Amino acid sequence: MNTYNIKDEDFINTKSYQDFIKSNPTEGYLKIRAFAASQAIPISGLNVIISKIIDNNKVIFFEGATNESGIIERIILPAPRLLSSNLDTPNSTEYDITAIYNKIESLYKVRIYENVYVIQNISVVPEMNKGDL
Repeated sequence: MNTYNIKDEDFINTKSYQDFIKSNPTEGYLKIRAFAASQAIPISGLNVIISKIIDNNKVIFFEGATNESGIIERIILPAPRLLSSNLDTPNSTEYDITAIYNKIESLYKVRIYENVYVIQNISVVPEMNKGDL
């Protein structure tokens, strides 16, 4: 499996990616919230990678880190159109989230919908130092 960044022109000009965009012509929004201690302590510096497998290629749509409030705001991702005839089970696209903190990876899945702001909470177990005991 090859890995591509969404800005890789060699990949975004492929039929695979063009077909994906035809199926996902609109935008959905994602907010990441990383916390520890039952959402009492925000985790800054949590690295986040948002990706999707498209025709056996891993495509990275976003890479970034949470701010001092433990948040990454308004990640824009391709999404399918909502059809008014199908609102009971709305169209969505599933993305993979890899969250990395202190060399520990956590994996999440998130569904993105047209014009919907999805919030993904990420729970982190902070590393304790001997001086913390």
